[in-house]
Formats: sequence, structure tokens, C-alpha cells
Amino acid sequence: MKTKIKLLPLFLLFGVALISFSCRNSNNQYDASGTFEADEVLVSSEMGGKILQLNLTEGQKVASGERVGFVDTTQLYLKKIQLQIAKQALNSRKLDVNKQVAVLKEQIATAQHEKKRVEKLLQANVANAKQLDDINAQIATLEKQLDAQTTSMETANESLTQEERGIDIQIAQIEDQLKKCIITVPRNGTVLGKYAEMGEVAVPGRVLFKVADIDSMTLKAYVTSSQLTKLTIGQKVSVFADFGEKDQKEYSGTIVWIAAKSEFTPKTIQTQDERANLVYAVKIRVVNDGLLKIGMYGSVKF
Repeated sequence: MKTKIKLLPLFLLFGVALISFSCRNSNNQYDASGTFEADEVLVSSEMGGKILQLNLTEGQKVASGERVGFVDTTQLYLKKIQLQIAKQALNSRKLDVNKQVAVLKEQIATAQHEKKRVEKLLQANVANAKQLDDINAQIATLEKQLDAQTTSMETANESLTQEERGIDIQIAQIEDQLKKCIITVPRNGTVLGKYAEMGEVAVPGRVLFKVADIDSMTLKAYVTSSQLTKLTIGQKVSVFADFGEKDQKEYSGTIVWIAAKSEFTPKTIQTQDERANLVYAVKIRVVNDGLLKIGMYGSVKF
């Protein structure tokens, strides 16, 4: 009986040592580890106003450019109509230069015709030089009046045209704001979170929903400087995802990014000594079969 009591602690110590050795080997079979991430986009409201529609549910698949809702546009639409009416009013004030100066042009034409008649009479010694001088003076006066009137009307029309251009710019601004009232999806992906509902008031900059492309996940792992020399962009590696204590699945991954600067090991590493080491972040792209989730732990073997 005494012998059994003494041997029992030895078996326990041997078991603990075996488990420790097994765990150490299990941890050392991978070159690096990290967590899975996805490219997330926070979609905010660009315009303020009441949300009249927001057709989204969490987990919904969405496509880039897809319209999912809009903010109330009534006031902007009325402002646009007001500007369009003001533009029409300006356009109606423009002068038809040709019609306005038609009388002067007719008078000049008549005077020039009379000038030719007097010149013929002068050649026949029937008229005198003073008659020709008077007609030339009349023509010169009419031409000056025509030039002055034409310039004045063209200047007035140009001023109205500049005002029209200013209104066109305001209309363009309103149209841009109307487009921004439409809530669209910036990229293909899945809705991860919805933070507003129809009927609420949107404020510029307020996040309405979050979307991410989870069809392609990224494992962000950390490697040492000695490992870094063996890695290149585009290199194929093996990625292992943990699904509980025993379940594990292997994926094919591609290195898509390697940090240019080192950093201290993230605090998620358990031991203080390991956290003091300088490491380099590496991102590995993996095609998701639907099982990988954001925040899940994974390992990589180069």
C-alpha cells in the first residue's frame, strides 16, 4: 500500500510533463498565428434629413452601387425649382440685339442709298458738295448710334448670362446634394451591422450601416525578422483555422502585404517576454468557404 502511494505522484508528474511537451510541439508546428479580418466599410449619411427608406437587414448580401434607401429631398427639390424659375426670368430679360437695332440699320441703308444718288447728281453738276457732306455726316451719326446701342445691349445680355451661370452652379450644387440623399452601397459584401432605421433623422457623418467583403478573408499574423527574409508578396502558404479545441481546417492562402516597419508583439500574446520582441505584420488572403469569421484565430505555415 505504501509503494502505491509513493508511485502515484510520479505518474502524475510524468503525465503533466507529457502534456506540456505535447502542447509545446503543437504550438511549434506553425510559423505564425493571428486573427482573421475583413475589409470593413462604415457607410455614413452625407446629407441630413429624415430617412424615408432604408431597406437593409444584417447578413444581407449587397452589390456595389446598389441603392438601399434615401433621405427626404423635399426642400432641396423645391429650391431647385425656385432656381430654375429665376433662370427663366433672367433669360426673358435678354434683348434681341438684331431686332432692337433693325430701325437704325434701315436708316443707315436709306442714307447710303441717298448718298449714291447725290454723288451721281454731283457728277452731273445738278447737286452741290454740301448735300453730300450732310449725308455723310448723317451716316456717321447713325453708325455711331448703332455701335453704341449694340454695345450697350450686348453688355446687358452678358451681365444676364453671368447671372444665369451663377444660377446654373447653384442648380448643379442642389443636384449633387439630391444625389447624396440617395443611400448606396460602396462595395460588394455583406451587411455586418445596421445602426439606423426608417423614420429616424440622419445627420451628416452618422454611420448608417457597416458592410464587409467576407468572401475573401485576411489573416493578419506576425513574424520575426528571421522569418521575414523567406517571405515575398504573392507567396502561397498554408493557413489553418481553429473551430474549437480539436476541429481544424486547412486553407490555401496568398501573402498580399508585408509591413515595412517592425512593431512590438501585440498584447494578445500571453507572455511578457514575447510581447517585448519586435515583429513584422503580414497579411494573408484566404478564400472564405463560409466557415471563417471575423476575429477567429488562425495559424500559418510557410
